[in-house]
Amino acid sequence: MSKIEEGNAHIRQAEKSLKTSLLKWRPDYEVAAEEYTSAATCFKVAKSYQQCKDCLMKASDCYKENRSWFHAAKSIEQAVLICKEMGNLAEVPKLAHSACSLYQMHGSPESGATMLDKAGKMMEASKPQEALELFKRASNIVMGEDSPRQAAEYMSKVARLLVKLQMYDEAADAVRREIGMHQQIDHAPSVGRLTVALVLVQLARGDQVAAEKAFKEWGNYCEAPEVNTLEMLLQAYDNEDADAARAALNSPFIKHMDVEYAKLARGLPLPQQEYAISPSGVRANAAESYTSPNASKLMEETASEVQNMSIKETEDTTKTSSEEGVQKEEAQAAPSKNIENEDEFEEGLC
Repeated sequence: MSKIEEGNAHIRQAEKSLKTSLLKWRPDYEVAAEEYTSAATCFKVAKSYQQCKDCLMKASDCYKENRSWFHAAKSIEQAVLICKEMGNLAEVPKLAHSACSLYQMHGSPESGATMLDKAGKMMEASKPQEALELFKRASNIVMGEDSPRQAAEYMSKVARLLVKLQMYDEAADAVRREIGMHQQIDHAPSVGRLTVALVLVQLARGDQVAAEKAFKEWGNYCEAPEVNTLEMLLQAYDNEDADAARAALNSPFIKHMDVEYAKLARGLPLPQQEYAISPSGVRANAAESYTSPNASKLMEETASEVQNMSIKETEDTTKTSSEEGVQKEEAQAAPSKNIENEDEFEEGLC
């Protein structure tokens, strides 16, 4: 008997177990689940993956009817692996979330987080956006179970994916959360490395002030090479020194960071000097100076106005000078007249 025929025989037994009669009022879900699981194994050996997946989902439904949450989740987890074999990743996120919920109902949240992690690894290359949601939920679950170390591992995957997708605002938040998780377990080396990563992400956002704040806040966790690299980098951006910034970004420490952060460092925009007054010299490929076609006419009108104003000022000056001369002569003549009048007055008295 071939594996396909054996599998079909198990399916018939499962369907028989699910039937009811006058003497059998309730379907035997436990037997049906076992038969569907056996059929799935046969189809997997025969590489009939679609039939294998269908049997696993039916087995999961039977386990759920029996409130056997763990076995139901396990069947869905195996169905996820079959989807990977088939190259059909479209259903993986939905199945992974379903299996995780069943693990949580059973009281095994860590198993649920592990399921999400497996599914996220399958999705991150082809569909990173959906992988993000899987890793985020996994991190939240284990953080709720007071496992900051494991939560930091999942959050690290979230941060790297966000950097890969160039979602730098969300990446900065993810790195800060990861730093907080490592602080809870007092793992200073990890906080130091993440400080460098956060500075790079803030510079990628174009926020130099936030990068400096990150260094001031967590720089005391950094080791000497990390401190020297960050000080050189931030000073270069502060001075708008592209060469110094390039040298800092090419430091061995940054080159040996995680792949996504190393790529981010290579693609960072370097600072550029901005001049309030353009430097002397002729700029290459500059356009010719613009000259208005009415420039000569305007210059003639301006010169004419200036000449008329000069002539007017000269006439006003001459007129003023003549008036002042007349007033001066009258002032000089007035005293002599008074003297003559006084002489006549004295002669009359005599």
